[in-house]
Amino acid sequence: MTSERPRRTAARATVAVLAAFGVFSGAVLAGAAPAGASADTSVPVAPGVRYEWRDVAVAQGAARIHVLSVDLRDPRVAVDLLHPGKVAARDTVSRMADAQGAVAGVNGDFFNITETQHPGVEATGASVGPAIAHGLPLKGAVPDGQRFGPALPPGTTTEDVLGVGRDGRARLDRLTLRGTVSAGADRLPLGGLNQYALPVGSVGAYDKEWGSVSRLRATCGTDTNRAAPCSAETYEVTVRGGRVVAVAERPGGGEIPAGTTVLVGREAGAHRLREVAVGERVEVRYRLVPSVARQPYRMAVGGYPVLRDGLPLPGLDDRTAAVRTAAGIADAGRRLLLVCVDGSPGRAGLTVAEVAGFLRGVGALDGFNLDGGGSSALVAREPGAGAVVVRNRPAGSAERPVANGIGIHSAAGGS
Repeated sequence: MTSERPRRTAARATVAVLAAFGVFSGAVLAGAAPAGASADTSVPVAPGVRYEWRDVAVAQGAARIHVLSVDLRDPRVAVDLLHPGKVAARDTVSRMADAQGAVAGVNGDFFNITETQHPGVEATGASVGPAIAHGLPLKGAVPDGQRFGPALPPGTTTEDVLGVGRDGRARLDRLTLRGTVSAGADRLPLGGLNQYALPVGSVGAYDKEWGSVSRLRATCGTDTNRAAPCSAETYEVTVRGGRVVAVAERPGGGEIPAGTTVLVGREAGAHRLREVAVGERVEVRYRLVPSVARQPYRMAVGGYPVLRDGLPLPGLDDRTAAVRTAAGIADAGRRLLLVCVDGSPGRAGLTVAEVAGFLRGVGALDGFNLDGGGSSALVAREPGAGAVVVRNRPAGSAERPVANGIGIHSAAGGS
């Protein structure tokens, strides 16, 4: 049974944050101008999709916040993952949106942006958490200790996702990789799928979705220390057409053809793979298992929850203000709110706690934090235009190539 005291404390914290904004449920997008915020713009992007920006008073000064409101009830609206075509790749939100025909979108998950701790190892650009695009799993989550980005709030994990199901509803969920590698009578658990970091002692699978970047990074660090040295015990097995066609002591790179799976093992996983011989028949099976949804997701993107059932999660950072991107879920999953803080000089950033408060203030009951800082970008088409425009000013003035994003599609095109 949940204690009422933490819930009351969290509720008081929510009211305090909302009072600081002067924003209460539904006020911003309903057209009313709450105290402390100015009603600046609200324009249609496409049927069921609206964009606006607001100047809002926060602890560090005046913040400009850009908001996309997406009506998931509208049959002309669809949400999918924006991605650059490969897991180990990066591109700007605007180019991904235009390439995939999206009318609007924001950046998505945190990603493997640098490898200063591992000289000679290539940063992959791959995202931290699970990813699903067009209903198909692209990758699993790296171990918590291997993530890039700020510390996770208590009780959250790299497996947390924001997803939109085939029923058209948005949800917060958790996706766990379940898979096996079968070789003869031997069956190994699968520890990773197209991930830049594998759990210690595991075997991971890489396919055509990974890209051409070296898989060596997957064997560096540990489950609790991203900066730990790369493993000295590795092995790689290439499976094509259900049979082993090549083996190697060290993970390699290069494009993986369709119908081919590369298995990478570290420590105990490497020892198990060494028992598999060239020519042997091998079967790899996997799926991403949700903890909440009872039906498949059309899309899912990683990040971490900040708001559940209208209450902020305990332990949210209330000190560090920064440019942020986040998503809110309202109306029982039928409305998606995509939020991006402007990075213009002189504009204030938001703390993660303030992000949760703002999301609640615009009507969300659940909220999800995405990558921020130089990665934050919100794009939307001008009425009648065929390409998106970056609506916020990214920190650093130019769009940063990112691992993925959330794309909004309209069967009716732009307004």
